[in-house]
Amino acid sequence: MTSVFGSVVRRQLPLVRHTRAYRYNNEVKGYPRFFIKPFVTPKAAEVKKRMEFTNHQLVPDVLDTPPGNIAKVEFAGASAEQGNVLTPTLVKNAPNVTWEDHEPDTMFTVVMTDPDAPSRAEPTYREWMHWIVVNVPGSGRVAEGDTLFGYVGAGPPPGTGLHRYAVLVYKQKDRIEPSETPRPSTQQSDRPQSNVRDFAAKYNLRLWAGNFFQAEFDDYVPELYKTFTD
Repeated sequence: MTSVFGSVVRRQLPLVRHTRAYRYNNEVKGYPRFFIKPFVTPKAAEVKKRMEFTNHQLVPDVLDTPPGNIAKVEFAGASAEQGNVLTPTLVKNAPNVTWEDHEPDTMFTVVMTDPDAPSRAEPTYREWMHWIVVNVPGSGRVAEGDTLFGYVGAGPPPGTGLHRYAVLVYKQKDRIEPSETPRPSTQQSDRPQSNVRDFAAKYNLRLWAGNFFQAEFDDYVPELYKTFTD
């Protein structure tokens, strides 16, 4: 019995040596020979990222369900990564936003909203709308859309802790003509107590992609406040 078993093991060893687990165990020092590196498929990794919207309670505070895709939100020198902490200084200028776009003739709406105004503990101004651009002709082309609310960077008041900032991409059925009064970046009017759910329902928008980051007060915030004219 011993010789038969030994021959089977020897026949299997060449196969084992070519497996991912074998190579990993022999390349990484300090792990036992039986350790197997977890393998996460790209699809599973994407689902995990999407679930961060639930883990950080943006579902249900802002959305009913997580977005189906993860948008890339890239600022100068930083990017949003499903709840990472950035600073108001880093996000003072509008980001480049890109997403999976398989329908070149489709238009999109891009928004950035803060559900934690003036604080997450007492969000009496939920939501504070930082950015709305409609009729965006495709991924990475936000500048070619129609700006409804000019971009305002993160401006959490001192002592209010971390705020969540969701950047969301909605798919439009066709071109829309918003009834809301456009607001430049220097105006706060109509931004507090907004509701992205209501906006999406009003214009028949479908949530397509998203990402988010967190930020709290830094020395740039007072400078941001000085730019408001109302």
